[in-house]
Amino acid sequence: MNTPRINAMGTILSVARKELLDLFRDRRTVLLGLLMGPILLPALILGMGGMMEKRMRTQLESTLELPVVGADHAPNLVNHLRSRNIEILPAPQDAEAVIRDQEHDVVLVIDASYPEAWRAGRNARVELVHDSSRSDSSIPVSRVRAAIEEYAGTVGVLRLMTRGISPVATAPVTAANRDVATPEAKRGMMLAFLPYLLILSAFLGGAYLVIDVTAGERERQSLEPLLATPAPRSAIMSGKIVAACAFGMLSLLLILLAFKLSFMFAPGPLAQVDVSWPVMAQLLLVLLVMVLIGTTLLTLIAASVKSVKEAQSYMSVLMLLPIIPTLILLINPVKEEPWQFAVPFLAQNQMIMALVRSDAISAQQWAIYLGAGLGLALLLWLAAGRLYHREKLAISA
Repeated sequence: MNTPRINAMGTILSVARKELLDLFRDRRTVLLGLLMGPILLPALILGMGGMMEKRMRTQLESTLELPVVGADHAPNLVNHLRSRNIEILPAPQDAEAVIRDQEHDVVLVIDASYPEAWRAGRNARVELVHDSSRSDSSIPVSRVRAAIEEYAGTVGVLRLMTRGISPVATAPVTAANRDVATPEAKRGMMLAFLPYLLILSAFLGGAYLVIDVTAGERERQSLEPLLATPAPRSAIMSGKIVAACAFGMLSLLLILLAFKLSFMFAPGPLAQVDVSWPVMAQLLLVLLVMVLIGTTLLTLIAASVKSVKEAQSYMSVLMLLPIIPTLILLINPVKEEPWQFAVPFLAQNQMIMALVRSDAISAQQWAIYLGAGLGLALLLWLAAGRLYHREKLAISA
């Protein structure tokens, strides 16, 4: 009674072994598929992290050059700025022009009415000229603004004390911060782009193999003899899917190992990111669902087209799908809800970020995620199976 099931399983394993053997004979393709991700992705993350840390350290610790217009109107303020590692430069002819030309990040303009307002005890005006659309100017602007606010606070306290007023009277309520974010969660904020890279690698990791074993064999007219065998077509298709999933999971394992080694030698805060073995195992389980969804979807596409070129034309659209939840969360952050773990790509993004941040994932969230993900993969597998039973599948265009 179990013979058909055994035959089907034997067919799946035989087809998977055959496809993997054929793939590994093409050593160049295998090396590109398995080593490109583990080399490029960690290099990209470490390179970006290193450059960001170097830029921030340079802008925070180095002497800041600050052109000042009307420096003679506020000599005490200028001296205070000098004491904060800010070098005062002569006034430019056009403050806005030097900002637009990116000669300087910020220019301080002290209004001519500053001395009179200062002597009268009124609010004295200064102006920071900068371009907020340039992200590299944010740190210099913050340094100058913080120095000015520090000077203003000190002067304000002295003025109150000379009038016999306690400085505490101007601050009846003080708001203190209690940050409950764990160190792991703070480090996870630096890896907000990691889910997209991992999801994309899982979603399209077996794309070459999936397209080649269906659309490619159909184009080479080698699919028809395979489908003409007594083996069930669904088992043949499943064997091809198993082979693609195995290759995709091997690539992901190498990528995660590369990340683990890279974070050990990463500069700055990235060196504190600890990708433990239990976390890696959970990441592989999360990504396995995406591998199944991607592989079955690509099998469905490859079985519905007439050539490899037509199948590859879908890749540009498929590459955009994993970035959609990242953009949505960037523009409109939402509170974590159970339904999010049932939405493809968004669910993977939430699960990966939770693991990176060392947040606990409840059994309900795991159940929703695995149920919805595996259910979608099953529906795509059934749809692809229907196409595999079409007689014209084996006929090349």
